[in-house]
Amino acid sequence: MPQHTRTGRPRSVAADAAILQATRAALVELGWSKLTMGDVAARAGVAKTTLYRRWTNKNEMVVDAVAVLFDELELPDRGSLLADVEGVVLQFAALLNRPEAKTALMAVVAESTRDDALRERVRSALVDRQKRLVVTGRERAQARGELPYEDDPCETSRTTDLIFDVVAGAVVHRALVSAEPVDEEWARRFTRLLVSGLGSLQDSP
Repeated sequence: MPQHTRTGRPRSVAADAAILQATRAALVELGWSKLTMGDVAARAGVAKTTLYRRWTNKNEMVVDAVAVLFDELELPDRGSLLADVEGVVLQFAALLNRPEAKTALMAVVAESTRDDALRERVRSALVDRQKRLVVTGRERAQARGELPYEDDPCETSRTTDLIFDVVAGAVVHRALVSAEPVDEEWARRFTRLLVSGLGSLQDSP
């Protein structure tokens, strides 16, 4: 959720949810260029000043609207690293298949190429937050003995970044750029390729 330093009445969780849902609906219907704070306020049934108490501009609001969707992702415990990764890949693909997620993600990525502040917000609200899935998956696999533990925190961080980039990049490209299905067969083949590569990475000097 968006961060703020203002004081006053406690924020309404219901109002936040309504605003972010209205933002996603407006993106699907209007697109980025036509979306306005006023339109979102009207859809959510709140005053426009309510939005500006939470977000400085529509860029911040849209990123948070997308981030809420991606916070729904969880890494299932299916008993093995292969099964866990395959499960989250399919879950991620299903999320990207939702019109509000697809439209919102494509919009913020496109806009962030021209806006450094927006790119940083995308990184912190989306990318960094979702790396929790990689951390959870590696810790679970290490506890099962499927992956070795690492003593170097810097190396752990680099590996986490690489795994996230590979998974997110492959699924987003397949689903949104190539517009090809991320079905169980593709997820199975991709997961085996990834996990075999992880073994090679762990064995490298």
